[in-house]
Amino acid sequence: MLKPTEHTRTAARRSRREPTMAEDAVWRLLRGRRLGELKFRRQMPIGPYVADFCCPALKLIIELDGGVHVLRIDSDAARDAWLIAKAGFTVLRFDNEAVLNNPAVVLEAIRTHAARAR
Repeated sequence: MLKPTEHTRTAARRSRREPTMAEDAVWRLLRGRRLGELKFRRQMPIGPYVADFCCPALKLIIELDGGVHVLRIDSDAARDAWLIAKAGFTVLRFDNEAVLNNPAVVLEAIRTHAARAR
């Protein structure tokens, strides 16, 4: 069941129109094949979920976690497990604060994973 539902498509569209500050910062780093010619999509529906950023060629999902994720540890773990087991993705998670305070470190972590995955 990788096909997105209408609900996830609607949620993805809304999230693309109203990005968080951290999502906007990461998108500026990844868009337009700025990271080693890799194509990333933002707010991409995958099955019942919406990935913050996804590189389909590498089967890589990047998730940015704000404060609310402290309350959703179990649901995030179940979500990651589904994306890994059912869809074959690797999921990298970063705190919004890390993105906003030190984007170079986050970008280097993504770059390092991409180099290993190729």
